[in-house]
Amino acid sequence: MDHGTTLTQFIIEEQRRVPGATGEFTGLLSDLATACKKISCAVNRGGLIGILGSAGSENVQGETQKKLDVISNDVMVNALEWTGHLAGMASEEMEDPLPIPAAYPKGKYLILFDPLDGSSNIDVNVSVGTIFSILRAPAGCTNPTLGDFLQPGTAQVCAGYAVYGPASMLVLTAGHGVNGFTLDRSIGEFILTHPDMRIPAQTSEFAINMSNQRFWEAPVQRYVDECLQGREGPRGRDFNMRWVASMVAEVHRILTRGGIFMYPLDEKLKAKGQEGKLRLMYEANPMSFIVEQAGGASSTGRGRILDVAPSGLHQRVPVILGSREEVERVVSYHRDADGQRKIA
Repeated sequence: MDHGTTLTQFIIEEQRRVPGATGEFTGLLSDLATACKKISCAVNRGGLIGILGSAGSENVQGETQKKLDVISNDVMVNALEWTGHLAGMASEEMEDPLPIPAAYPKGKYLILFDPLDGSSNIDVNVSVGTIFSILRAPAGCTNPTLGDFLQPGTAQVCAGYAVYGPASMLVLTAGHGVNGFTLDRSIGEFILTHPDMRIPAQTSEFAINMSNQRFWEAPVQRYVDECLQGREGPRGRDFNMRWVASMVAEVHRILTRGGIFMYPLDEKLKAKGQEGKLRLMYEANPMSFIVEQAGGASSTGRGRILDVAPSGLHQRVPVILGSREEVERVVSYHRDADGQRKIA
């Protein structure tokens, strides 16, 4: 029985198209897929084996960790540190980059990951996921420093996410389009089910946390107000609103049927001294790379996310991404508002 193109077959065939490829990148993706399978299993069985709920600790962000946050982070580290493909790794759950133990060979890549995005949804059985970003280590670097990780999103070699929902999927880009693979548990393989994923340029769906509405800047208020007016308003059509509180789930919906996702800068974040809510290196950069490769757009509202020069491992930025025409509209509203402020 032919189950279709496996992830292993797909990445090996892609490797053959690259002159001089060593297979190191292919091996890294294979090891990542194994880690995602293990996390998927833990998420699916969490209630059965008693690993739901709080871990009674906080991560470097000051956020309460779930037991599965800790387990997923350990799975990623244990699956990748020994492989010989990496010079170093960094996790949203750890304050500093994690060096590869001296007992293991070093590779030419760096990886940054959010091991379990949306973990606040775990206890209510809503989709969560893993996000990762792969960079090249500087030539000859075997003991990378913090600065080696602080590369702009345009430098990413690969980005991807796994979503653990009714089906577990792995979605990848290496700069040549976006492909989605569904885990076939009967054979333990990810199978290519969503080749060349593309985001529609237009949409009638937006996702934003409405509880923050009173804190939004004027451009975001304007955009959402127009959407809510529906066909009677300036947009001339009705919009649906979504909010899952899991970036993986939000982006996956956009990839499959279009839409726009916004976690903008607001007055509440400014009061905390934060430049945004989502992490540039672990969330915004990899998801922006994927979205752009699928024909969408991604912005802080005032600039392309992939062009942001990182200043810290856990730096936060505003995020507006999804269907190109809608993102460009929100960006134009920021431009209008900022222009008026300059005139005033």
